[in-house]
Amino acid sequence: MREVGAHVDLIQEGEAPENVHLILDGFACRYKVLPNGRRQIMAYLVPGDFCNLNVFILDQMDHNIGTISPCQVVHIPRTAIDGITAHHPNITHAFWCCALVDAAVLREWLVNLGGRPPNQRIAHVMCELFMRLEAVGRVMDESIAFPFTQTDLADSMGLSNVHVNRTMRELKSLGLITLKRRVLTIHDVERLKAYCGFAPNYLHLRNTRWGERRTLPWADSAQRG
Repeated sequence: MREVGAHVDLIQEGEAPENVHLILDGFACRYKVLPNGRRQIMAYLVPGDFCNLNVFILDQMDHNIGTISPCQVVHIPRTAIDGITAHHPNITHAFWCCALVDAAVLREWLVNLGGRPPNQRIAHVMCELFMRLEAVGRVMDESIAFPFTQTDLADSMGLSNVHVNRTMRELKSLGLITLKRRVLTIHDVERLKAYCGFAPNYLHLRNTRWGERRTLPWADSAQRG
């Protein structure tokens, strides 16, 4: 395990992925840098997440993995992963599940960028982070660590910093959230979920409050019709 500061690349695009990175504490992200210098964040990584489990078998990285906050990171040699997958089928099955959930989250982010209005995009990613952090015991008093800057959110959601600022003010004015000293508090879980149409099935988590099945308002109407 090693301590890594904020805004440090764990591995860069084009490098050979010799190790699998596991986040024990802190927040990281997957991202690419466009030719014009703009960054596009494609996923947030939270404690318990493998950063590159599903790409370490490739010859080179096709994206960057960088920290957002200070992190504790474990580096697992790819030879160790090869040995585990060769001799421990139950662990291999768990690795497959991790890779499939990563793909499901990416699909949901594509829907977020292409199908939801900006205010709902940010609310949706807040719901996602709460659910994922609750699953690993990182929610306290309806609050989570939220080290993301407006630029981080803009680079994740395809928005400008001005639009992110406007959306955050709207969510606060509606009484849905408070963001203070990099701590995000959700005041009404069900209202925030309904506000952005958050359905948590794509995270494939069980036994969490956020994982409870929620009937959407339009589903009720369809059933009555």
